[in-house]
Amino acid sequence: MNSSNLPKLKKAMTQAEDYAAWSEAAKLHDIASGAVAWKESDKSKHFDYESIRQRLERLSRLRKNRNNKGLLYTLNEGVHGNMDGMGNDRLHHKALFGTKQLIEEYVDAIADSLVYLAGDAVKDITFEEKLDFFRRAHHCYGGSAFLMSGSGAFLYFHVGVAKALWREGLLPRVISGSSGGSAVAAIICTHTDSELEQYFNPDVLVGADNEIVESVNTRKGSERMPIEHVRRRIERLIPDLTFQEAYELTGRHLNISVAPAEQHQTSRLLNAIASPNVFIREAVLASCALPGVYPPVVLAAKNHRGKKTPYLPNRKWVDGSVTNDLPAKRLARLYGVNHFVVSLANPLVLPFATDVKNKSGLAPAVMDATTKTSKAWLNAYASIIQRPMSFFPRINSMANMALSVINQNYTGDVNIIRPRLDWGPSKMLSDLSRKDIAFLTDLGERTAWPKIEQVRTQTKIGRVLEDILFRYEEELVGEYERSSALKRKIA
Repeated sequence: MNSSNLPKLKKAMTQAEDYAAWSEAAKLHDIASGAVAWKESDKSKHFDYESIRQRLERLSRLRKNRNNKGLLYTLNEGVHGNMDGMGNDRLHHKALFGTKQLIEEYVDAIADSLVYLAGDAVKDITFEEKLDFFRRAHHCYGGSAFLMSGSGAFLYFHVGVAKALWREGLLPRVISGSSGGSAVAAIICTHTDSELEQYFNPDVLVGADNEIVESVNTRKGSERMPIEHVRRRIERLIPDLTFQEAYELTGRHLNISVAPAEQHQTSRLLNAIASPNVFIREAVLASCALPGVYPPVVLAAKNHRGKKTPYLPNRKWVDGSVTNDLPAKRLARLYGVNHFVVSLANPLVLPFATDVKNKSGLAPAVMDATTKTSKAWLNAYASIIQRPMSFFPRINSMANMALSVINQNYTGDVNIIRPRLDWGPSKMLSDLSRKDIAFLTDLGERTAWPKIEQVRTQTKIGRVLEDILFRYEEELVGEYERSSALKRKIA
């Protein structure tokens, strides 16, 4: 251990060109700091390491003896995301790269055992038994979702986060976005993997038509982007597809939050399940319609004749982040997901959204208490002035929206939070220069790198179960088609 190398290794991480270079420097930093010794030791007060060690040894023994029935029985009671507390966030913040070696070995053992049992070599367990087990295991274990907050022009931070996850094969198939996050979510969910790489490029985001002019003599970068410009940008980057068509194209579940412009209406989470025929472009435009800045939007849908028509023509919709920025509960009900990777870029809520639960010590505790106290005082003050404010409907409506933003929950299981920037408020809605877009994209990618291994470890079992079930369902469909063809031939 040579602690004198720590500053040099920190600098190497800061200057890394890609995740491979960053992770190599992070591993060396863990060696120099002594974090490797912590990773190699089972002991920790944050999870039941003795139980996990026993389970790992049992799995190894069953695999070695090819006791397939026993292995299946053990997995029936052992496939859980937070088994014996090993999902504790604190276990992913001691070292810069990875977590306890015991946890990684246990997750790998579970994943390898699942793949082994799903294979054709295991013949003493029927296909029906396997299918029943994998369906139950997937239902119990749950899945992951990627949530992007409202962001305004800071949406390019989300682009960088998504790029980092996608390049490591860790981008969940359930994706949600509101406001600026909805635009990034729509780009991801309307393009296939072979097309997606180019949309992480700032030059493609800017466009060859020079929509953004880089010049010190222009005022772009400080002025609000006109609504016509927003619409053109959406039309250029997002194909004119419905939610159902996008799902069929990419296999990704797109979810966009919109809020009602009228009183006494409820917010909506648009997706291929609840609103399959709604067009995505109008949904994104509505989710980006910040009240008082951009006009509310009437959604559009494809009718039974395939024609584009207004969807709920008497209803208009605005920025989804004001009521349901990160719709975790709704996603859980719709898709059975229970693990949330959050990209947070909304400048309005950064003071109220911290990752202090992942840290120990007095300072994070004080920060958490301060945030909760601030929220309590704001709510109390709003309650006191509610009656006088009722005489000023427009101001009252804006105050209620602000309070709704403040009171939402902005954290998930893995939180990738945009660092604070010394940028003026006007940039939130401005037409950023290519330089700013490249900076935010790079910032998002680099902010995501320290979280990559946590995401990998916490989602590996779920991803394996998802892949196995997908293959099994394909086999069922193929078997049904062969059976139907045979019956037609006999008839």
